[in-house]
Amino acid sequence: SFPKDDASKPPHLTAFMSYKAGMTHIVRDVDRPGSKLHKKEVAEAVSVVEAPPMVVVGFVGYVETPRGLRALTTVWAGHLSEEVKRRFYKAWHKSKQKAFTKYQKRWADASKASDGGAPMAAEIERAKKYCQVVRAICHTQVSKVKIGQKKAHIKEIQINGGTTAAKVDFVTGLFEQEVKVADVFSQ
Repeated sequence: SFPKDDASKPPHLTAFMSYKAGMTHIVRDVDRPGSKLHKKEVAEAVSVVEAPPMVVVGFVGYVETPRGLRALTTVWAGHLSEEVKRRFYKAWHKSKQKAFTKYQKRWADASKASDGGAPMAAEIERAKKYCQVVRAICHTQVSKVKIGQKKAHIKEIQINGGTTAAKVDFVTGLFEQEVKVADVFSQ
């Protein structure tokens, strides 16, 4: 589960996706007063994790109901990479690869409109008005990890901090942008 939301903090992502690359070991000093090992060195197994930047491609707005969360609205970005579209198909090479072509057209028409209206404005307003929980739809860039896979992994990651409107603006600002590990976790 995601960490508890604190409205006083600025909006931020609460998780990151990465790949286990292997294992190694480290030698560290144990700082555990009262233990036999206190101030002694121990060798420990550690995992090596590879974390190429994730891409934000949409968000889901949830409403809190007595029976838990209910998804109210989903907004996707205007352009999805091939990696993420592959996830929607069993056999990509045999398919016509039409996923999201109509959505992209709607997005393009809305951004071309004379009033310069933001695409999916109605859905975004709806999310700002009614939703309590906002989660970003992110995918990994699996081509940057040499594992012979081309299909991206997709995950919803909760946005915590600030008001719902601030969260929605934060996510829409990240659409089609790369998010690095350093942006989510500090050292």
